[in-house]
Amino acid sequence: MLMGIELWTEKYRPRTLDEIVNQEEIVSRLKEFVKEKNVPHLLFVGPPGTGKTTAALCLAHDLYGEHWRDNTLELNASDERGIDVIRTRIKDYARTIPLGEVPFKLIILDEADNMTSDAQQALRRTMELFSRSTRFILIANYASKIIEPIQSRCAVFRFQPLPKEAAKDRLRYIAQNEGVKVTEEALEAIWVESEGDLRKAINILQAAAALRKEVTEEVVYEVLGKISPKEVREIIKLAIAGKFLEARDRLRSYMYSYGLSGVDVLKMMHKELLSSKLDLNIDEYTRAELLDLIGEINFRLVEGSDDEIQLNALLAKFALIGSKSRRTA
Repeated sequence: MLMGIELWTEKYRPRTLDEIVNQEEIVSRLKEFVKEKNVPHLLFVGPPGTGKTTAALCLAHDLYGEHWRDNTLELNASDERGIDVIRTRIKDYARTIPLGEVPFKLIILDEADNMTSDAQQALRRTMELFSRSTRFILIANYASKIIEPIQSRCAVFRFQPLPKEAAKDRLRYIAQNEGVKVTEEALEAIWVESEGDLRKAINILQAAAALRKEVTEEVVYEVLGKISPKEVREIIKLAIAGKFLEARDRLRSYMYSYGLSGVDVLKMMHKELLSSKLDLNIDEYTRAELLDLIGEINFRLVEGSDDEIQLNALLAKFALIGSKSRRTA
């Protein structure tokens, strides 16, 4: 198995626009820019792990060919976010002459929504002054954090999260190439925990593959340091059934074993109470009561209350509500 030290997110990153999947409309428009060798300033917006940076690098590769590194400056605006970077490094690079047939260079500003307001104002002016020799690609998770003058100067591309099956297919492809066995349940768990972020999903797969030769659902949650949804559902069922002490002991055991905080547990409980997989045989009003309780306990924990005392109180309330529900049934 080819584990090594290389990140699979980099090893399996698409190198050209043709390799990008499930962003057909965006890829089609970018290919037109490459064909005409004329690119406007671009703003790529979308959730993390949806291919924004990859699309920018693929565009540079297809546009410049073997000279793409010489004609591309990639900066992460979360590290270099101040006005001095705009006034010095970016301006100095924008003044230089591009190599090859394309009459302009590319500057890729990743996480541009982390730039300060002053830096964005300086960038707006720089985009105007050097528009003949330089094109900018700004990448952001939130368009609202980019000032309007910059948005109006860019062609905006909105990236959508990959569909579940497309993400799973990519994970299967990587696992096959790396000689890793991965179960369907593990792929489902990775998809749920990554929340549509393919980069995060690939990192979870690599971490799980380093732990075990066969990646199962249990291995995924072990490497994440989380209890599985099945275990969370069992705790909720025990509490609702009136088995308060058994539910408390099991929760305490999981918290110590996995090093979970109270807020972590509440988030998992909240997710499972809304899941169709949890069959409690209760009406919707009772389920709403349970969710309301989780919100109240979460507020107490955020305000600094003791995790164990508050979670015990939550399980006790679950037991009382379950008892009331059974009496009225």
